[in-house]
Amino acid sequence: MKVHATLTNLRIAPRKVRLVTHSIVGVDARESLLQLQKQVKKSSQPIYDLLKSAMANATNNNGLDVANLYVFEIRVGDGLRLKRWLPRAFGRATPLLHRGSNVTIILEEKIEGKNRTTKKAIAETVTVKGTEITESQDEKKVAQIAKHTEKIEPSKTGATNKTASGKVIKKVFQRKSI
Repeated sequence: MKVHATLTNLRIAPRKVRLVTHSIVGVDARESLLQLQKQVKKSSQPIYDLLKSAMANATNNNGLDVANLYVFEIRVGDGLRLKRWLPRAFGRATPLLHRGSNVTIILEEKIEGKNRTTKKAIAETVTVKGTEITESQDEKKVAQIAKHTEKIEPSKTGATNKTASGKVIKKVFQRKSI
């Protein structure tokens, strides 16, 4: 089964992104993550994040095993182009194109159906984990949320306000914050 993940409007030229992506095509997904971590290129970090997203899509949406995935294909295409002008001698101007790229990663299983889980099994594990929370933990969470969402009443005159720590600050025009 093939799993897709896309990244649009990456502000790095496609030619530079392809330098990173060609090295991981056909490689195991976890191995390619390690390779991307070690690369020094600027485009390796967004590609790393995209690959992690594709692996998460495979496990959460399709129930695939991460150990059974490899990078089937990576497509790097033209994205948006920002057109700018550079002033030159004698009043001339030279056009500059700041290129962007769109990247699509396709992951596929090495062995079809190996260690695959169904969506039903995934849903059951989520409900089981949800029932493990005890009532005392729920009460603590509600108390913490209530403490953080406590409303602060503004004064009637509007000249003073209470802060979260309870101090009263008189509002006066200031150029810099305190």
